[in-house]
Amino acid sequence: MSRAALASPAVATDAEPPFLKVAPAVFVALWSTGFIAAKYGAPVAGPFSLLAIRFLFVIPILALAATVLKRRWPDARTAVHAMVAGALIHGLYLGGIFWAVKHGLPAGFAGLVVGLQPVLTAFFARALIGERVAAAHVGGLALGLVGVALVLWPKLTGFDGLSPVVVAVALGAVAAISLGTVYAKRFASGCDLVTGTALQFVGASVIGIPMAVAEGFSYVPSLQLALVIAWLVLMLSIGAVMLLLAMMRHGAASRVATLFYLVPPTTLGFAYLLFDETLGAIQLVGTALVVAAVLVATRGVKRTTA
Repeated sequence: MSRAALASPAVATDAEPPFLKVAPAVFVALWSTGFIAAKYGAPVAGPFSLLAIRFLFVIPILALAATVLKRRWPDARTAVHAMVAGALIHGLYLGGIFWAVKHGLPAGFAGLVVGLQPVLTAFFARALIGERVAAAHVGGLALGLVGVALVLWPKLTGFDGLSPVVVAVALGAVAAISLGTVYAKRFASGCDLVTGTALQFVGASVIGIPMAVAEGFSYVPSLQLALVIAWLVLMLSIGAVMLLLAMMRHGAASRVATLFYLVPPTTLGFAYLLFDETLGAIQLVGTALVVAAVLVATRGVKRTTA
C-alpha cells in the first residue's frame, strides 16, 4: 500500500502538523500489534489483569511526562469529560472484548465485530457533532465492511452454543469505543494530548481494575510479561492512542475511524510473519477491498469538505 493511501485520512487542513502525514500508517501498524501482544501475554497473565497492569503503568508515566514538559492540566469539567471518554475507549471496549473472548467468542468473529467501528463512529459523529457523511464515504464504509468480512471469513467457525449475551457484549464494546472517540472530540478536544491521555486512562482504570480484582489479579512475573507490558504501555497505550487523538483533533472523526478497517488485514500480516499463519485467496481479495474502501471513503469526504 502506498504511503499516500494511508496518509490521506489525516488531511484536514493545510495547516496540519507535518507528522500527521505519516501518522495514519504508524497508527495502523501499532494498533494492529495489540492482538499479537495479547497472544504473547495470555500464558503469563489473565486478560483483565493484563489490562489493569497496563493502566497502572501508563498513568504515572504520562503524569510524569506532563510535569517534565510543563503541560497544562484541564479544568475539572473537561477532566471529567476526558475520563468518561477513556472509560468508553479503553475500559468498556477492551474489557468487553476480553470478556466476550473469555466466554467463547471466536477470535475471528471478534475481529469482524471490531470492523463495525467505522460505521458506528460515522453514525455517532453525525448524531453528536453534526459531521456530514458524504455518499462516497457511506459507500466506502460498506465496501470496507465487506472486505473485513472476507478477510476474517476463514476464521468464522465455532458458533455452536454461543450465547447471544456474549455477542451483545462484543457489539456493545465496539459501540463504546466508537462513541468514546466522538465524545472525546466533542467534549475533550481542548485537552493537551499528554494530560488528556493520562486522564483517559484514569477513567479506564475505574473499569479495568475492578475487573482484574474479580479475576483474582492473576499474573506470572517473568521477562515475557515485562516485554508484553512494555509494548502495550509504550507503543499502544501511549504512542498509538496519542496518535489517534491527534488525528481526531485535526481530521473528521468518521474519516479517521475508517483506518480501523485496515487493522484486521494488517494483523493477519503480522500473524503470518510471526506465527506462520497463511493468507488464503479470499483473504487477499478482502484486503484489496479494504484498501479500496479507505481510498473511496477518505477521498469522497475530502471532495465534500474542500
